[in-house]
Amino acid sequence: MTGNRAYTPADRLLLQADAALRTLLPFSGQPHRASPAVLENEQPLDAASTQHVAGLMRINHTGEVCAQALYQGQALTAKLPEVRAAMEHAAEEEIDHLAWCEQRIRELGSRPSLLNPLFYGLSFGVGALAGLVSDKVSLGFVAATEDQVVKHLDEHLQQIPAEDHKSRAILQQMKSDEQQHATTALEAGGLNFPAPVKFGMSLLAKVMTKSTYRI
Repeated sequence: MTGNRAYTPADRLLLQADAALRTLLPFSGQPHRASPAVLENEQPLDAASTQHVAGLMRINHTGEVCAQALYQGQALTAKLPEVRAAMEHAAEEEIDHLAWCEQRIRELGSRPSLLNPLFYGLSFGVGALAGLVSDKVSLGFVAATEDQVVKHLDEHLQQIPAEDHKSRAILQQMKSDEQQHATTALEAGGLNFPAPVKFGMSLLAKVMTKSTYRI
């Protein structure tokens, strides 16, 4: 988070590069909160369930990569300092989710998606573009995106085996946080996107989920 210090454009580009590396390099994001999974006992899963849960957690990890890029892009082009600060703070909170998902993926014997750099770049561009349009649109995009994330988390919670308490605890905490992010963005003046725009966003989200489940 940049705080009140005045940064030059070059400084901000370096900060963005640092944020990208901390997002994409394995175990580089340091969570501020311990994973909810540490309070749960590990229960054995069969091979098929393990593979399926790993795929779901890989999707959620990529979603957090996209969230990081989206917030960083919006912070780069936000016009009001308070909006920029809000974006940077939200990105810090999402680091927790990123680290929790990666840790769980490794515990399940798998790895994050190989497509993460591609999705980071695309999301960063979308975030920067939204910030250039207006802060109201930028905040509205955050709210709409978080709504999509909550829907995916609900779907995944229904698919997680009942005995997998660790993955379930992570997703439930993520859902609570994402709902709060969406509410905060709207209360800060974000535009409530119309249904057709949200539908288009859901189609793009399906492309991400289908491709990162296995790759």
